[in-house]
Amino acid sequence: MSLDEFRQANQVHWNERAHIHAASCLYDIASYIADPHKISDVVRFDVADLGNVSGYTLLHLQCHIGTDTLSLARLGATVTGTDFSPDAIETARKLSADCGTPARFEVAELYDTPHMIDERFDIVYTGVGALTWLPDIAAWGRVVATMLKPGGMLFVRDFHPMLWTIDDRQDTDVLVVTYPYFETQPVRFEHEYTYSDGDRLINTVNYEWNHGLGEIVMSLIDNGMQLNLLREHKIAESRHLPCMVPDADGRWRLPHGEDRLPLMYTIRAVKQG
Repeated sequence: MSLDEFRQANQVHWNERAHIHAASCLYDIASYIADPHKISDVVRFDVADLGNVSGYTLLHLQCHIGTDTLSLARLGATVTGTDFSPDAIETARKLSADCGTPARFEVAELYDTPHMIDERFDIVYTGVGALTWLPDIAAWGRVVATMLKPGGMLFVRDFHPMLWTIDDRQDTDVLVVTYPYFETQPVRFEHEYTYSDGDRLINTVNYEWNHGLGEIVMSLIDNGMQLNLLREHKIAESRHLPCMVPDADGRWRLPHGEDRLPLMYTIRAVKQG
């Protein structure tokens, strides 16, 4: 298959996910309409390392249905969200209007972003579960650097590439490395449900690419970015492995031996020049 065919399959898959997630209890979009101060749990966790965003322009790449984007707007940022899924962007625009939180949302393939949006931003934010959908992490680094103003900051928190290597079909706490760690050809997955509650998927096939932590870091360094934070976490935002158990905050951990595997990471980097 070609990259265009992989992308088309993923886009259909994510268009369907957008509707399921918009109706799910996990995303609970009604609460953003009911409560003008509602902040997503993802953004609430990120604030400690992200810092104050009030008064800054912020671009959220791969923003999905916009709950994290609107949360960042409620913290005072002037936000733009982009995603390759038209259905996700339509949902995000409707949510912005319904909850009265201003935001701009644009349909854009990540690698086309510099050609679609002329503005340059103080902050580029990339959220949970984004990078595994990209075939070329070096090109991602170029996009990030292009979209930032000199002195601007990238913030990304995502699932750790070592977690993506673990066989998620094993209903045991034995961790079996099965999938690629380094960027290579995509892995084909087929799941009947998304990570949220909700209806069964019709378009069950999707394709994902892993990227080693070194590949991610070097994609930034090679494009004039300087890291000032790299943190690995023992918690995950969703239950990627059947053996994971919930913690007190509603996130997920390994049932024991938490030191065996990092589940997520945070990177903060600044554009030089």
